[in-house]
Amino acid sequence: MVTARTLQHKVPFLDLAAQYSVLASEIDEAISRVLRESSFILGREVEIFEKEFATFCGVEYAVGVDCGMSALELALRAYEIGHGDEVVTVANSFIASALAISHTGATPVLVDVDRQTYTIDASGIHAAITPRTKAIMPVHLYGHPCDMDPVRKIAEQYGLIVIEDACQAHGARYQGKRAGSLGHAAAFSFYPSKNLGAYGDGGIVVTSDRHVAERVQILRNYGQREKYQHVVPGYNRRLDTLQAAVLRIKLCHLDTWNDARRRHAKLYHRLLAGSEVVTPTEASYADPVWHLYVIRAAHRDALAKHLSNLGIASGMHYPIPIHLQPAYRNLGYKKGDFPVSEQYAEQILSLPLYPELAPSDVEYVAENIQNFIPTMPGGSIQAETLSNAVDGTGNLS
Repeated sequence: MVTARTLQHKVPFLDLAAQYSVLASEIDEAISRVLRESSFILGREVEIFEKEFATFCGVEYAVGVDCGMSALELALRAYEIGHGDEVVTVANSFIASALAISHTGATPVLVDVDRQTYTIDASGIHAAITPRTKAIMPVHLYGHPCDMDPVRKIAEQYGLIVIEDACQAHGARYQGKRAGSLGHAAAFSFYPSKNLGAYGDGGIVVTSDRHVAERVQILRNYGQREKYQHVVPGYNRRLDTLQAAVLRIKLCHLDTWNDARRRHAKLYHRLLAGSEVVTPTEASYADPVWHLYVIRAAHRDALAKHLSNLGIASGMHYPIPIHLQPAYRNLGYKKGDFPVSEQYAEQILSLPLYPELAPSDVEYVAENIQNFIPTMPGGSIQAETLSNAVDGTGNLS
């Protein structure tokens, strides 16, 4: 029943203003410092932030660029991946993962995702490899790291480069190591909604390969090794000094914010236990950072409308898999090729989750999911999920 209380209770999907209100004095001073110095392109703040973020990730080098997709593309180009090459990645991701590959001239080759983690199913990579394959791009989706050991083992077997799409995984760990330090190179996005978000677009490439870092530095800045000495046809893909100054302030708080996300996720886990929705899992090797808290529901659209009527915002990440996007008809995939990605795309729903979210808001969201009664036929997907997760021995896979 809708009451006066529910009509007044609003739970936004994200509240960036709440974060700014806490950091306002630090952020304002950082921006003022850049304005006073007036070095707006590749200024001192960029260089300092690159060093700080490299240290945070546990790598040697970081090179700031204009967005996450550019970070992916330039990392690929730094390894001379381009026309005629193929890069293996996943069907269930934001389309930028595939677009970055396409913009180098290479072809994205897709595989399905693991049923439990929604990240790349390493068992499908072998079949996707051809003589043209040059790299694997695992995606740490929703802030949960991929199972990287089998990915790296396959890469070593075939002599392939591993470039992590870590655009949603700032601070996540795999077997104790930070995302970004698990492959040959990695890309992060600083889109405002990310765990570490700028006040506009931004991205970064991280690596411990000096040659690759230098190559990205040249490519991002018109192909210049020195001013007016253009050694390759480059691009204008630079991280703004203002954004770097903001990111330096926020980086100091990232671990604390990620801890808050983990607390909210655990509360969702507990409050939604036994409900008609499937909650996300955490693999034993992973310490996720919960960029998104994604449930699955048999009546996803009806549930989203139900929550919206109660003032609760939600999102869908991502309702159309990459292989079914009109932009990628040329790849030749068809409906049914990646059944897990396709099934999940019809069921996934992202719930509000950000560091400043009040526990009472999590409780309100969970309560109204528990109270949701669909008006159409079809029931819980819990039984189907457990059936799909059981292997031939009767154990959960």
